[in-house]
Amino acid sequence: MNFEKPLEENAAVDYKRLKINSPAFEEGEMIPKKYTCDGQNINPPLNIENIPPEAKSLAIIVDDPDAPNGSFCHWVVWNIPVTHHIVEIESRGKAGRNDYGRHQYNGPCPPSGTHRYNFMVYALDTTLDVPGSSDKKQIQKLISDHIVALGIITGKYKLQE
Repeated sequence: MNFEKPLEENAAVDYKRLKINSPAFEEGEMIPKKYTCDGQNINPPLNIENIPPEAKSLAIIVDDPDAPNGSFCHWVVWNIPVTHHIVEIESRGKAGRNDYGRHQYNGPCPPSGTHRYNFMVYALDTTLDVPGSSDKKQIQKLISDHIVALGIITGKYKLQE
């Protein structure tokens, strides 16, 4: 399973699809400044539909696939109680170490040009007993056998000049 782009053809087709949207931005559109390093640097709200009944928790990974050195993780959080709404400044669940070395959401902050940001939401059939020092790659490996549904919304951002 290619977790960098979980909904592409090479992804397993057995997963149910979560429907993810945000009141802050539309699929493929610009992410408002408020949710970036130019603004308040808080996570945007997300709405999650089609969560299967077997889901025991949610995990979220936010990354920038356009980063100069490959995918750059902005947020990794797991053990979020099953919910249909992730609110701004979300604090439920356990935050792991992002590629800034922090245990929090760090919003879009591309070094140049316009970058894409994938907000990937995973419904899991378990909760994870892992340390907060875990990063994106470790979490991806641990959740790979526990994903019951997944969804993604992608936004874009370019630094303000």
